[in-house]
Amino acid sequence: MLELITGKDINVMYEDFHALHDIMLSVKAGELIGIIGPNGCGKSTLLRSINGLLKIESGELSVNGLDVRKVSLEEMAKMCSNIPTEFPPDFNLSVYEVVMLGRYPHRKNLWWETPEDETVVKNALEMFGIDHLWKRDITQLSSGERQRTLIAKAYVQQPRIMLVDEPTAHLDIRYTLEVMQYFRDLIKREKDIAIMIAAHDLNTVAKYCDRIIMMKKGSIMAYGTPEEVVTERNIREVYGVAADVIRHDNGIVMIAKHPLPNNENIDVPAASVCETDVTDSPDIL
Repeated sequence: MLELITGKDINVMYEDFHALHDIMLSVKAGELIGIIGPNGCGKSTLLRSINGLLKIESGELSVNGLDVRKVSLEEMAKMCSNIPTEFPPDFNLSVYEVVMLGRYPHRKNLWWETPEDETVVKNALEMFGIDHLWKRDITQLSSGERQRTLIAKAYVQQPRIMLVDEPTAHLDIRYTLEVMQYFRDLIKREKDIAIMIAAHDLNTVAKYCDRIIMMKKGSIMAYGTPEEVVTERNIREVYGVAADVIRHDNGIVMIAKHPLPNNENIDVPAASVCETDVTDSPDIL
């Protein structure tokens, strides 16, 4: 499979704060990648570095074969689409207008849409089951409907990479499963794209994602299949939580038991966790 994202020794700073430490990254077309870790571990920072919104301090990072430091935001928007947790609440736009915003990087005329734009948007509204809502103000939608609208907006950008930040943060169980299934179906249908999702729900990520990046304090602690990454040891060391990980329905399920006292949460270097749990995978960097 074609490698769409390549990173080597990526470091990112927020003034004096070292946000990302020596990140190694490889994402191929056809992959659905989950990014997990505690609050403040660097999940969103990693996504914002990939799309060029944050400047990398050192290292190498390429998207679709291009150095992110040499790509304009306009060109990046044709390669990467971003799906935020929520749409700004003061945007009183219809569903159709929000999805049409995704065509902006391809617009040949600033003031009106082309027939191609209208066809692409119409097809996306139907694909994500929101065509009956096309006139509805986005502020009047349910959380699940808003999230589908944001996915449709990202889809019409026709990107190679989708970067998704906590898409299920405000969704109930049904909508969480529906939204993740949309991403899974997209990967099956559009085999030349990759999707990266930052999320907190380990079980949902393990159920739907091909590979998982587990982060702590700006470093990648483990990178591999769900079975390789979501282990009792990794959860203990990264989250400070005692948990059971069991096999169920051809997958794995994590059952959290209780937080550990600080002196029981062994803080080990990133390389140690990777060497212990994920180096047998042929895809690990």
